Amino acid sequence: MSDQTPATPSNGSPQAGPPLIVNVQYVKDLSFEVPGAPQVYATLRAPPAVGLNLDVQVRRLPDAGSMFEVALAIRAEGHEALADGRPDTDKPAIFIAELSYGGVFTLNGIPENAIEPVLLVECPRLLFPFARKVLADITGEGGFPPVMLQPIDFVALWQSRRAQAQAANEQPTGAPN
Repeated sequence: MSDQTPATPSNGSPQAGPPLIVNVQYVKDLSFEVPGAPQVYATLRAPPAVGLNLDVQVRRLPDAGSMFEVALAIRAEGHEALADGRPDTDKPAIFIAELSYGGVFTLNGIPENAIEPVLLVECPRLLFPFARKVLADITGEGGFPPVMLQPIDFVALWQSRRAQAQAANEQPTGAPN
C-alpha cells in the first residue's frame, strides 16, 4: 500500500507541489495569408523556400504571484527558392504565417537564479511540439507542403539572448545602439 502523505523535505515543511505547472496552453494569435492567391497556385513550380523567425516572450501575470505567460512567436515566410535553396526575399512572399503560441506556467519553490532558464528554456521546450503542429497544419491547409520546424536549441537561444543583453549593457554611455 502506498503512502499518500505529501513529501516533506529535510527542513520539515511540506512541499508546495511540483516546481513547474502548466496551467494552460493556447493559440494566442494566428495569421496565415497568401497574398498572390489564387494565381500563385497556378504559377508555382517548386515548393517555396521558407524563412523562419522565432522568439520567446515572457511576462509575469499581474496579481498572480508566481504565474507567468510564456509565448513562442513564430513567423514563417515562403518565397521562391534561389539556386542554393534559400528564400528569394527580393520577390514577394508566397505565404506568410504568424503564430503566437502561449502557455501559463506556475513556478513553485524554484531558486531565483533558476527562474530565467526555466522560463526561457524549459517552458518553450514544453510548448514547442504543439506550436510546431499548429504551424504545419496551417501551412498544409493553405495549400503548401507543411512547414515542419526542426528542433530548436532553446539553451543556445537563451545564451545568445543573454550575450546580446550583456554586450548592450557594456556599451559606453552615449554610444549609439
